[in-house]
Amino acid sequence: MLFAWGYVLIGVEHLEGVSNTGSDGMSGFLQAFFFSSQTLTTVGYGHISPIGIAANSLAAVESFLGILSFALVTGLLYGRFTRPKAYLKFSQQAVITMHKGFRAIMFRFASSKNNHLTDVEVQLSLAFHVRENGQRTTQFFSLKPEMSRINSLALSWTIVHVMNEESPFWGMSWTEMQNVQFELLVFVKGFDDHFSNQVQQRTSYTVNEVIYGARFLPTFRRSDDGKTTFLELDKISLYEVVPLAEEFTATE
Repeated sequence: MLFAWGYVLIGVEHLEGVSNTGSDGMSGFLQAFFFSSQTLTTVGYGHISPIGIAANSLAAVESFLGILSFALVTGLLYGRFTRPKAYLKFSQQAVITMHKGFRAIMFRFASSKNNHLTDVEVQLSLAFHVRENGQRTTQFFSLKPEMSRINSLALSWTIVHVMNEESPFWGMSWTEMQNVQFELLVFVKGFDDHFSNQVQQRTSYTVNEVIYGARFLPTFRRSDDGKTTFLELDKISLYEVVPLAEEFTATE
């Protein structure tokens, strides 16, 4: 539309091939608009061509901007839709259960596609939302998982943080955990053989997405002949309730 008005201002008589424009000039504008769209997209049917320095200069600028714009849009779309993605499926909730004599918070994830991830690493952060002097503040802590790196993500991986003396959760009851409205922040990265590039994915679990006193059920099983392992992704969030006291003190 902008370049069409430019051709009209220059004069549609400088566009060779334009038919009779009539008294209202609308026909001339429409023909200038269609010539402009053909020039911008570099289609160039050849029915209309510019005459003179002004018209040819405007057509040259429009052709250059058309090529540049389509190249830019193509690059943006290609980069957007071909960007490597981890394709990880996380459990819908985290659980708190007993582990090696301590309480532990756990969640798990697995690759939701056939992409093979290697050198997978997980990092955990914890956010406490507390009120100090009548104002809501957020405190961040780094959580240490029991295992932070694996060589290959062949099946599901359960991430475990033990609530021992080194944990920000140490000595806190479930009621106190709920009062601080904690949120578990998860960052996973690994190398994808399919893309030959490093991929990453993030998620989080709020206190409302944590089940206190539960443990996950198995997600994989062996075949009848014992030669194949089946990973059942629809079971990645399945858990069972186990008794767990709200107040707990670690024992030897």
